[in-house]
Amino acid sequence: MSDHVPLESAWVTRFHWFDAYFAVVGVGVAVFVLRTAASPAAGWTSAGLLGAIGIWYVLIGRRFIRDEESGWRGLAYVLGAFLLYVPAVALVSGASFVLFALCPQCFMALQARFAVVAAALFTSVHVVVFWIVDGDAAVLFGELLPTAVVIVTVSTIFGTWSQRILRQSDERAALIRELEMSRAEVARLSTLAERQRLAGDIHDTIAQGLSSVVMLIQAARADPARADGHLALALDTARDNLDEARALVAALTPALLDGRSLVDALRRLSPTMAVHGSVRPLSTGLDVVLLRAAQEALTNVRKHARGPAEVTLSYGGSGVTLTVCDAGPGFDPAAPAAGFGLSGMRTRVAQVGGSVAVDSKLGAGTTVRVEVPA
Repeated sequence: MSDHVPLESAWVTRFHWFDAYFAVVGVGVAVFVLRTAASPAAGWTSAGLLGAIGIWYVLIGRRFIRDEESGWRGLAYVLGAFLLYVPAVALVSGASFVLFALCPQCFMALQARFAVVAAALFTSVHVVVFWIVDGDAAVLFGELLPTAVVIVTVSTIFGTWSQRILRQSDERAALIRELEMSRAEVARLSTLAERQRLAGDIHDTIAQGLSSVVMLIQAARADPARADGHLALALDTARDNLDEARALVAALTPALLDGRSLVDALRRLSPTMAVHGSVRPLSTGLDVVLLRAAQEALTNVRKHARGPAEVTLSYGGSGVTLTVCDAGPGFDPAAPAAGFGLSGMRTRVAQVGGSVAVDSKLGAGTTVRVEVPA
């Protein structure tokens, strides 16, 4: 629950499945070409060209497709693959099965309208080669052309659909980032406004009242004959300021605790929270400390763990323990913290005589345990 580099997108982290698919298709087609070629020379040459397409993908196409870059690189990759694909099919027609990898790549590397044209060109190669070499019109128009049309149609449907899904995912991710930034800015401005309001309230009430108390005590010392009157007025002023301080503390009670118990407030943060032991009322100060600790821990879970958290509130004989566990990436508790969340939590808990323990390891999740005497 410390500051980490943001997690990569699901597209990038799962791209190795595409790599595996392309590799399986490429190796399978190369083996098929070697076994069905009219001559070993043609087979090995065609398989070598397919291997060159694989190398071209690793060197150029993979990074472009994975990182979803825009520009001329996608067109250059598709053109290079096409120039290697044509002679491979001309030597061994079975090399055209590599279209199972190349057609998806067209839609991953190009915009939809250009990808349709590229997929049609790739598919037409086998038809043209057959027409030149064999020239059987019945097979050409009765089998190959319909098959080519089906391949292009299916590729277009699934390709444009996948592009639309990816575009919507990117838009949702961008919207989520904007919302998170907006929430952070609203929280910052709200906190700043609250601090300014609180500073004004303290200045207008407690600070001025304490100044009056000091002046009255000084007047009592300077004029012993009227000391009783000054001290009585100082006592009344001090009592008024004590009431003002209590009112300010009451006003700072979190909204989640307004009319709710601590258990109810925590369940609004984590509906699956578990409660152990005999529930008993705590002081407002302890309720606030435990609630703020839970909010901070769950905020860190949402920021870094990106998964569910287990929240437990345990009532013991001499205290109450709040535990928040997640199965996220974890961190090194001994490393310097970039944020102030955990340090602020420790300070707040220490003020009520409690303690905070953080148990975390890289790749092993994080557990935050807050114990307060009660």
